[in-house]
Amino acid sequence: MSNQPLSKDKVLQLLAEQNTEKVKLAVTDIDGILRGKMISYEKFVSIVEKGFGFCNVVFGWDAGDVAYDNSGYTGWHSGYPDATAAIDLNTFRQIPWDNDTPLFLADFRDSKGNDLEICPRSLLKKIIQQAGDKGYTPYFSQEFEWFNLIDNTDQLYAGNFRDTKPMTQGMFGYSLQRAAEKNDYFNDLFTLLKKFGVPIEGLHTETGPGVYEAAITYSEILEAADRAVLFKSGTKQIAHNHGVIATFMAKFNENLPGCSGHVHQSLWSTTKKQNLFYDKKTTTGMSSLMESYMAGQLACLPFILPMFAPTVNSYKRLVEGAWAPTTLTWAIDNRTTALRALPASSSSTRVETRVVGSDSNPYLAMAACLAAGLYGINNKLKLKIPATVGNGYADKKNGTLPKNLWDATQAMKTSPIAKQLFGAAFVEHFTATREWEWRQFSKVVTDWELKRYLEII
Repeated sequence: MSNQPLSKDKVLQLLAEQNTEKVKLAVTDIDGILRGKMISYEKFVSIVEKGFGFCNVVFGWDAGDVAYDNSGYTGWHSGYPDATAAIDLNTFRQIPWDNDTPLFLADFRDSKGNDLEICPRSLLKKIIQQAGDKGYTPYFSQEFEWFNLIDNTDQLYAGNFRDTKPMTQGMFGYSLQRAAEKNDYFNDLFTLLKKFGVPIEGLHTETGPGVYEAAITYSEILEAADRAVLFKSGTKQIAHNHGVIATFMAKFNENLPGCSGHVHQSLWSTTKKQNLFYDKKTTTGMSSLMESYMAGQLACLPFILPMFAPTVNSYKRLVEGAWAPTTLTWAIDNRTTALRALPASSSSTRVETRVVGSDSNPYLAMAACLAAGLYGINNKLKLKIPATVGNGYADKKNGTLPKNLWDATQAMKTSPIAKQLFGAAFVEHFTATREWEWRQFSKVVTDWELKRYLEII
């Protein structure tokens, strides 16, 4: 990753100087899972400009590689042909835990060479362009909580997915003791991810057995989303090398806290390089632009929730009193509300969208945050909802969030606002994938049902 645009010649020069034999290429599917392949250096040279073919099944199957039966984009009816993936040279990184193998990210084009409407990274780029047309440069960052489990993959796949063991015991939030107990892993995360071009601003244990939280250093939004995607994938790989399973499920255990993926965001003037969310003349330090941005998110939240909470499991986290918001609320530095405003200074004033789960696709979560904020600015929305005082879970007068993936998906599917923000093609495809996810869950007989009904009914 470079701060300056990289040319083809510069990239090839760098790889040649390192006697590169192989290169990894990666794309992100609708669930935010990094998919990819390794190719020879010679093959990379031949596709670096024109792109490469990648089976479009990555948008035709779910997280478990089961093919959708409700996708118009691809399926058995299309024969799953290749789609063209275009390499973004500015994503160049070397993987420090894999012999410094070069890695590049790519996104997809349609048959006419335009950005593919259903590609998550392409969608984010479209929303970024809308911000740029108004003179805004968005700066974002995402922070993640995740559980770390002792790796017993063979037992899990033998049918014992309930038989998990946390890496450390006890709750121990912000514990130096627990971090020191897995010192090599803890330090490798910080050091190797920085070498990987994913700098960590802070890393600590969270409340729960084996839970860590990391805040990724902020950057321009596309780079921020790339970092977030690579953080999740990189963390899983580093964890594996330490005998650990890192899980970013939103709710790993019903008796333990859920895992968030909060998104921090601000808009800066592209020409003046000023934080447009800060206004020293107001009593709060918040500008009217920031208030409109927040008003837009509050107005759109009920119709874009699956982009923040994309799985059945996501909604096990979004329950009252569990450090995850359930109401359409905001306040200054209040962790019980959907939006947490943090007006501090010209350099740090920002808004934190706390609805986002750790299981989110960072490209879609950031696209949704930015698009909803721009909706508020474009429509000159006023922040009419008063700031919550005290417990945001109890402040239901302005509405609550959908309770499950089906309800949230139907709200998005039928929403003119969602189609206005993201385009009809994306909304149709994305909501179909979420309906599929709900259907897969709904037909499964769970252990809860067996324990409750097997003997007594």
